[in-house]
Amino acid sequence: MRPHQAYTGPALFSYGFRPLFLLAGSFAALVIPLWMAVWTGRVTMGGPFAPTDWHIHELLFGYTSAVLAGFLFTAIPNWTGRMPTRGWPLMALAVLWIAGRLAVAGGPGLGPVAVMALDCAFLLAICAMITVEIVAGRNWSNLRVVVPVLMYLAANITFHIEAMQLGTADYGRRLGFAMVVLLIGLIGGRIIPSFTRNWLAKQGPGPMPEPFGRFDAASLVLTLGALLAWVALPETRLTGFALILVGAIQALRLARWRGWRVWRSAILLILHLAYAFIPAGLVALGLAVLGIFPALVGLHLLGIGAIGGMTLSVMMRASLGHTGRELRAGPALGLAFACVALAALTRVAVHSEPGLWTAAALWTVGFAIFAARLAPILTRSNPARRVPNPQPR
Repeated sequence: MRPHQAYTGPALFSYGFRPLFLLAGSFAALVIPLWMAVWTGRVTMGGPFAPTDWHIHELLFGYTSAVLAGFLFTAIPNWTGRMPTRGWPLMALAVLWIAGRLAVAGGPGLGPVAVMALDCAFLLAICAMITVEIVAGRNWSNLRVVVPVLMYLAANITFHIEAMQLGTADYGRRLGFAMVVLLIGLIGGRIIPSFTRNWLAKQGPGPMPEPFGRFDAASLVLTLGALLAWVALPETRLTGFALILVGAIQALRLARWRGWRVWRSAILLILHLAYAFIPAGLVALGLAVLGIFPALVGLHLLGIGAIGGMTLSVMMRASLGHTGRELRAGPALGLAFACVALAALTRVAVHSEPGLWTAAALWTVGFAIFAARLAPILTRSNPARRVPNPQPR
């Protein structure tokens, strides 16, 4: 463990989750209104992607990469016992992420190869930094987390190359979805039962969540296999049945975490509800392959519900917990999650243009509430701990 060094810089750059979660939440609130302006023809993007590819890329690899990085830079110090990344390295990462968003939107007028290099540099830097920290901390068991992050980077590179060569990124889209869903399954499968167990242990006797074990590992391997089959063979009936099967397995996995027992803790309940979009989305994707559902149903259940809902829930809890606040969602953050969950349900239930606008508005309001509620928390120092007054002698 490196010796403790007092940090005297801005509070915003004292911990990885602070700038990255604030950037992610603010970007999520802005990018969908911008997409609606692009979709209606009011705005033209000048980047290397077709409009739909830009929309998907910026949610899969723009927004989500910032959340993933913020989570990792928060979790890894706990794993390794080392001091968190802070100060100028975080500032540089934030600038690099912003530069990637501007490049993909066509801001600097760069060519496709330069855009790819600038956009992928953020994830490449994240991979290098977390590897160095885990190795330096000799935390060998968690070195495995680097593998899915590298696969996520590979998905982003695939997206760029395919768009350059073919004008669209069908394989890159599916591979991006597959990697993010896998990461949610891996990370969610660790934190949700752990947080649930800690809370239930204080509530009295009753069934407890099953710890991560062989069933969870096997479910992730099977889910990865089904998703890769969907990436490579999206129209094969066997792929459809495989997706439905792993969706059912993920539903069983979620049930083993005893989510119904945490209904009194909104900050915990929303994690369970968000994860429920994973099995629902996988089953819907499978039914789409079999020609029963439109493909957009599964994609939006996963994209808005699972990815949007899970990342929002994790950012809420981490931001509150790591800034010394009470782990309580409160009305504002509860409403923020409800808006995003309703956005997912509206987008898949109402296929008309009003449904699209309603879902876009709900998503935007949800993330705007999140950003407004947590911006003061993320940009200010943690509140001082109250020390009880000594008893008079």
